[in-house]
Amino acid sequence: MSLPLVVDINPIAFHLGPVQVHWYGLMYLVGFFSAAVLGEYRRRRGRLPVTRDALGDLFFYGMMGVIVGGRIGYMLFYYAGGLRWIWTDPLALFRVWDGGMSFHGGLLGVLVAGLWWSRRQQLHFFDTVDFVAPLVPIGLGLGRLGNFINGELWGKPTQLPWGMIFPHAHGEDAAYAATHPAWQAQLQQFGGLVRQPSQLYEMALEGVAMFAVLWLVSMKPRPRYLVSGLFALMYGCFRFAVEFVRLPDIQLGYLAFGWVTMGQILSLPLIVVGLWLLWLSRRAPTLRLYEVAMPAKDGEGE
Repeated sequence: MSLPLVVDINPIAFHLGPVQVHWYGLMYLVGFFSAAVLGEYRRRRGRLPVTRDALGDLFFYGMMGVIVGGRIGYMLFYYAGGLRWIWTDPLALFRVWDGGMSFHGGLLGVLVAGLWWSRRQQLHFFDTVDFVAPLVPIGLGLGRLGNFINGELWGKPTQLPWGMIFPHAHGEDAAYAATHPAWQAQLQQFGGLVRQPSQLYEMALEGVAMFAVLWLVSMKPRPRYLVSGLFALMYGCFRFAVEFVRLPDIQLGYLAFGWVTMGQILSLPLIVVGLWLLWLSRRAPTLRLYEVAMPAKDGEGE
């Protein structure tokens, strides 16, 4: 086996005086900005009958939903102490450096924000979801790239030629090799286990592939629920599959049968919901394009 790539990237992109700007945070910012730009592009082509200011409100509420829902979701689904923190240490919710974010929680946060916004705009909730769904994979893919730069959420040991060494995993490598003697030789040869770059798999599937499919499908008017259903089904299937080559969260481990992870359990409802939405789309109305009022040029109008 040739010398594998060692993923040891500085997570800090640059400094602004005493402030450290991390790559992971930049990925979030670029994801939100890209979604806003492409969302405005879709709005101007009549995909949603709202003003630019109203769309800006939607993205602001959606951003808050991602952050708040993602953090609450992590604390509910992945926190090492279970749910006891709710009554014993409620301030743990705000210790963002102790743990991270959950996609499934962030998704629920976005849906709640979208439901509230849709009612204010008197729009069908799934017209909003169908509009937003093609924009989300950009942030998903960039988030996984941020995980890769941070050297976290690595995969299982592998002999594949594109396997990589993640120095942050060295604390677990010796313990893993001790219970799986077949990997002792690799540990001794490279000083660490060669692992699946599962973050890049997720970036390719949840980011690139999902964006390409959803964007192409949504280029023309489609029946209500179709784009939302494709999003839920594709993400659920992709996440469920990648979990087989990604190590489970160390504080949880496998939850059943020696292979079922929390990510897989949380993805199953998405698969079911995706299939249900695709079934509903068969008899749903096809959304028409709306005329968008363009701002007057200088010297025209009032």
